[in-house]
Amino acid sequence: MSDPVQELKDFKPRKEFFVGIDSDGCAFDSMEIKHKECFCPQFIYHFGLQSVSKYAREVWEFVNLYSKNRGCNRFMAIQYATELLAARKEVKDRHAEVPVLKDLADWCKRETKLGNPAFLAEVERNPSDEMKMIKAWSLGVNETIAWFVKNVPPYPLVEESLQKMTEKADALVVSQTPTEALEREWGEHGIDKYVRMIAGQERGTKTEHIRFAAGGKYPAEKILMIGDAPGDYKAAKANDALFFPINPGHEEASWEKLYNEGLDRFFAGTFAGSYQEELLREFDQYLPEKPGWN
Repeated sequence: MSDPVQELKDFKPRKEFFVGIDSDGCAFDSMEIKHKECFCPQFIYHFGLQSVSKYAREVWEFVNLYSKNRGCNRFMAIQYATELLAARKEVKDRHAEVPVLKDLADWCKRETKLGNPAFLAEVERNPSDEMKMIKAWSLGVNETIAWFVKNVPPYPLVEESLQKMTEKADALVVSQTPTEALEREWGEHGIDKYVRMIAGQERGTKTEHIRFAAGGKYPAEKILMIGDAPGDYKAAKANDALFFPINPGHEEASWEKLYNEGLDRFFAGTFAGSYQEELLREFDQYLPEKPGWN
């Protein structure tokens, strides 16, 4: 892609409404397999955490699956995970060395498109041992996902919901997964035909995806984000858009509710207010901020 952000800015409405849809853990039941079988083993291997693998796994899964950081960008997740792991008493007692990711933190403060292309360019400029280690981890994750994650279908009623929403709305995949993986997964199951564009981590943050593609082009009350993580809600709120949560652990029921009533309310203009507030109250109960081991 020549200029991935410009493609979002050039996005032009064809329908009255706009819907952004997250992918991993929202449209697809892929969060558990990706993090437990791909991200976490690469984390333990490349960061030399074999001696505390039990705690490394517990921390990784908390950050990426079972906390309010669920669904965050991988380069933010690796910082959260190393900081939490280093602070654990069990890890200190075993005198395990957990890397301090100073170079990565500096880069994340400067860069908004936190994807592999921008990261690899930074490693070329700053080939420190830390950055090369993170590069090996990130590429290892991508290779493992491409090899391991197959035949993971969308949740029930996802395709039916896409059919229903695209009768009146332009749909866009809004994700922090690499675009290559998104295109492969949506194409594998034949649902890419329902979306106008697939926006991955290379196109910026989820907030930017919505702002560039929909901001000022659709009325705010006609923009909806569908997601399974607090970061998805923050992206919607930053754009004054509406938000429908896919509740972690209750995804099938959430898609059923979206299909049977949520989309109808969105198109009828009765989504905002008490209906959305009740959805958000329920959503907030599912993911804690602090880990249980504290």
